[in-house]
Amino acid sequence: MDARLEAIRDTVLARNPGEAEFHQAVVEVFESLGPVHDRHPELLEAAILERLCEPERQIIFRVPWTDDQGRVQINRGFRVEFNSALGPYKGGLRFHPSVYLGIVKFLGFEQIFKNALTGMPIGGGKGGSDFDPRGRSDGEVMRFCQSFMTELYRHIGEYTDVPAGDIGVGGREIGYLFGQYKRITNRYESGVLTGKGISWGGSLVRPEATGFGTVIFTQEMLKTRGTSFDGQRVVVSGSGNVAINAIANAQALGATVVACSDSSGYVVDEAGIDVALLREVKEVQRGRLKDYAERRGGVSYVDGGSVWEVDATVALPCATQNELDGGAAARLVRNGLLAVGEGANMPSTRDAAAVFQQAGVLFGPGKAANAGGVATSALEMQQNASRDSWSFEHTEERLTDIMVGIHDRCASTADEYGDPGNYVLGANIGGFVKVADAMLAQGLI
Repeated sequence: MDARLEAIRDTVLARNPGEAEFHQAVVEVFESLGPVHDRHPELLEAAILERLCEPERQIIFRVPWTDDQGRVQINRGFRVEFNSALGPYKGGLRFHPSVYLGIVKFLGFEQIFKNALTGMPIGGGKGGSDFDPRGRSDGEVMRFCQSFMTELYRHIGEYTDVPAGDIGVGGREIGYLFGQYKRITNRYESGVLTGKGISWGGSLVRPEATGFGTVIFTQEMLKTRGTSFDGQRVVVSGSGNVAINAIANAQALGATVVACSDSSGYVVDEAGIDVALLREVKEVQRGRLKDYAERRGGVSYVDGGSVWEVDATVALPCATQNELDGGAAARLVRNGLLAVGEGANMPSTRDAAAVFQQAGVLFGPGKAANAGGVATSALEMQQNASRDSWSFEHTEERLTDIMVGIHDRCASTADEYGDPGNYVLGANIGGFVKVADAMLAQGLI
């Protein structure tokens, strides 16, 4: 790394102690930016990187609520409004026990580049809570969401900050959050949240968008090697919304998805995952993959372990950050891996990413490969602003165009900066240059 960038990096890490995920995201971006600063020294003089790594606003708040037994519970809420150079802050809310400031900052920092790559006028932000919705009743989830929004509402708005869903925040949670926002503000401000229900301001394709988009991006990578998803053996981690829709789209393109996982274990289904059954078990019954295996029959369920023990030609990590390590990456490579498309945010460790890139495996980083979700959220905002509703086919066509455009932007940027096929460099530089140009134009803010 360039000595000038090393000095800035070290300062950023020192100013944000103990935030391992944020450090990881920052270092990965810094490692790509040397060629940009060689060509554009004015970016150093304007301290663009230092400003980019310091959120415009960080909000932490208490979330008190009562459980079904009448006991008072306390959680911590977060919203990091990272960068608004391109538009209002845009990024999801994550409800999971692992959430702390470092997780939210890593996600928000990644979101800046992801949103820039979509070409849509949206800035980067992220939020959430250490609340765990798993095992909670609808009433408990509602009371938590209402308390969370009672604080958050004063910081968001369709022209200010537009949250969406993430891990632990699906249609149920978005509904409760939106209802409380409407109740407090006395405004039907559809564009303040995305991921809404279709009947009250949501967008068709939004539930499918992240998983679909990941497959579209990966398909474009495969095309550069003269191949496609057709006939590929695919392993997907996770079994939530992103994973299910990635499985569905990959199999629609002719692949066989032989394995997926949840936090308890993984299932191997050599005939190909039954998407309809998986949706019923996970989305309707809120069950576990063990239930899928029992109902499906003729499949194997592994309690614990890693889904990356299963051989694949294409890997789609769609669960959570740092789930795929260097050892798993090396094993996949030895057994014929061709491509990785990250459906989750930073699911590959730094060691794993290095293994893939050194082996010549096509590697689509999350900030590019999973941008379909936020892109379709921006399309939902467009529909809300115009009081319009688009067909599934039209919205899917827009999503496809955006994802192909992101792939082409990453590929052409990597070519321009002398490292063809390096999608990590292409995504980081492509997103950074767009945001940096806007920051320079808007002065020292």
